[in-house]
Amino acid sequence: MLQYVLTAVISLIIGIPAGVFAGIAYRKKVAEAEIGSAEEQAKRIIDDGTKIAETKKKEALLEAKEEIVRLKNESERALNERRNDVSKLERRAVAKEEALDRKTEALEKKEETLNEKIKENSDLNEEIKKIKEKQLKTLEEVSGLTVEQAKAQLIAKIEDDVKREAAAKIIEIEQQIKDEADEKARNIVTLAIQRLASDTVSEATVSVVPLPNDEMKGRIIGREGRNIRSIETLTGVDLIIDDTPEAITISSFDPIRREIARLSLEKLIGDGRIHPTRIEEMVDKSKREVEAVIKQSGERACFEVGVNGLHPDLVKFLGRLKFRTSYGQNVLNHSIEVALLAGMIADEIGIDSTLAKRAGLLHDIGKSLTQEVEGSHVQLGVDIAKKYKENREVIHAIESHHGDVEPQTLVALIVDAADDISAARPGARREDLENYIKRLEKLEAISNSFPGVEKSFAVQAGREIRIMVKPEKVNDEEMVTISRDIVKKIEDELEYPGQIKVSLIRESRVTDYAK
Repeated sequence: MLQYVLTAVISLIIGIPAGVFAGIAYRKKVAEAEIGSAEEQAKRIIDDGTKIAETKKKEALLEAKEEIVRLKNESERALNERRNDVSKLERRAVAKEEALDRKTEALEKKEETLNEKIKENSDLNEEIKKIKEKQLKTLEEVSGLTVEQAKAQLIAKIEDDVKREAAAKIIEIEQQIKDEADEKARNIVTLAIQRLASDTVSEATVSVVPLPNDEMKGRIIGREGRNIRSIETLTGVDLIIDDTPEAITISSFDPIRREIARLSLEKLIGDGRIHPTRIEEMVDKSKREVEAVIKQSGERACFEVGVNGLHPDLVKFLGRLKFRTSYGQNVLNHSIEVALLAGMIADEIGIDSTLAKRAGLLHDIGKSLTQEVEGSHVQLGVDIAKKYKENREVIHAIESHHGDVEPQTLVALIVDAADDISAARPGARREDLENYIKRLEKLEAISNSFPGVEKSFAVQAGREIRIMVKPEKVNDEEMVTISRDIVKKIEDELEYPGQIKVSLIRESRVTDYAK
């Protein structure tokens, strides 16, 4: 039994290496077969890749050749176009050069002709100069004076004669005009002013709204200022809330907006409920009320003056003047006053008073527009009147009432005079002190700028200027001329209501003492 076991173990020991060697041999054979197959496959892949690469290379070369041919064709085409453009430019340059050559030749010919004429004129001028010198020499010998002396004497004599004749003529004409017109004009104007008795009320351009208490001021401001911002946004005004107790100031360049804001604030204060929605309601209500007041004011003005047939929009424009002031004078009241004065003057001189009233009522209609519209109130008034097809004489009166154009009709002259009367009567308008003083200083400066004036004094609130002249430098005849020149310069350089009286005073004094 042990023998069998030993035999089996020995056989096993001997068999294991043999099996191992046999497996290794088999594995080697299989591996060699796989390696051979992989090499053949790799070779085949390499061959295929080489063929594909060759094909791609040929295709790329072909595309490159085609691109080169295309680019070459495009370059040749562009080059041909440039050559054509250059050829055209060369032809134009040649044509211009030829035209320039022709012009140069023509100019050279003209220059030659001109030189010949200049030479002829020079010879002729030289001959004329010699003749003139000879004549002057002869005249100097005959008169015993040089040319400059004779010229100075002649000019001095002419100046004296002209001044004397001009002064005498001015005095004669002025006296004649005054004799014929002064009394009649004085009567007409005095009668018109006498018949028109109107009160004078100066109006301010800032509205103040009283408050029942300071608590109301806080309510109007609102939480974080929302109420006051809402009021300012809706009305377009500025509300000034300062230390003034129980009052709010409304500031705006547009008087209609200021009136709407004033009414709205009064309604809100009376109602007591102040919030953005209520503010909007009150502002809308105030706008409607102001529009109604504007319409009623325009209709009242037409009725008061007796002017009928105005376009409804013109009536509204007139009503807007109720909220406009000029130097503190209400423009609507001023327009009514001018219309009545114009009608009275027209009646006195025998022309159509209805037309004069119409022109007087509408003469300041341009002031009804806000400052947002560009242009003077005269031009704006003319545009409005033309738009609503007003009478030509009315349009001309509007256009000329401030001297922008020369008055051509009696109606225009009457409206101009009535406007001056209404604006210049005592208390009708107010000026601030600074402008008033500047006007007086300018008036005296204009008078002092003339030679021979010793001193000037503006009196009667600038309505008269009294001028002292130097008696040794200014005679009686020259005083007339100087006064006219001063009047003309004042009219050209100074703006003033009414008229300014210019008085020249020449005084000679002789003082001696008995001892």
